[in-house]
Amino acid sequence: MPGSSAGAAAGGVVWRMHDGTLEIALIHRPRYDDWSLAKGKLEAGESELACAVREVGEELGSAVAVQRRIGRVRYNVAGLQKTVAYWVMRHLGGEFVANDEVDDVRWLKPGKARKQLSYDLDRAVLADFSSTPVADSLIVLVRHAKAGKRTEWRGPDALRPLDVAGSRQALALAPFLAHFAPTRLIAADPTRCIQTLEPTANAQGLPIQIAPEFADEHYLTSSGATQTALFALAKPGEVSVVCSQGVTIPSLIDLIGPAVGSIDTHKADSWVLTVVDGDVIAADHYDAPAR
Repeated sequence: MPGSSAGAAAGGVVWRMHDGTLEIALIHRPRYDDWSLAKGKLEAGESELACAVREVGEELGSAVAVQRRIGRVRYNVAGLQKTVAYWVMRHLGGEFVANDEVDDVRWLKPGKARKQLSYDLDRAVLADFSSTPVADSLIVLVRHAKAGKRTEWRGPDALRPLDVAGSRQALALAPFLAHFAPTRLIAADPTRCIQTLEPTANAQGLPIQIAPEFADEHYLTSSGATQTALFALAKPGEVSVVCSQGVTIPSLIDLIGPAVGSIDTHKADSWVLTVVDGDVIAADHYDAPAR
């Protein structure tokens, strides 16, 4: 959700593989003479995720692919509670340029990074990162956007298109999904699923693959085939976005995901599945992005 609190911030644990070794990026802030993880305050109307990606870009010069959500840390400064939301992010490229806020960046192995960090809260975030292997692949399940009432559509239900609100949701999904750096886009065959991904396809320059096995109608008759198709997407380095429907997605989360508080999935909501060695080790829910 867009941030409104003056004490809200977001950032990332940014990692890369260098000569076969996993390294974490730390920043040095001359104003405080400290070493910390990249983070910064939310701008007006900005989501935590968008803030985290922007701040990492500004402070590290890194283009990143967002992975699993780590969570939030809370602390008090002069009686004001501050919160920082963190994500795991894979470094894709970019170069650091020193500035007034950050004058140095170091890429360190996790153990050395822990010792270099100035604050226990950052060490706790790094410990969370280190507690789980980095993702082999990501699968983003997106429920199609709004498509009006079925009773008001006179044609075959599979051809029911997005309505005006749904088209706006589809447009808002494009920048949200871009944060995960998708490598493929897949839609169940109903028109509303395909249309939901069209703005993302245009923005990313990716084709939309049509996969009937992710439609509710198919899932209800052959759920095993849908699960097989889903796990076939879990290939190293791949980030697959799958647009499906309101029966299939919650059912899949309930069957294959780790324990979550709720499997409710509204129109244009997303679940980001972190896959390691063929197992889903994290399932992060995101509300439909605001527009």
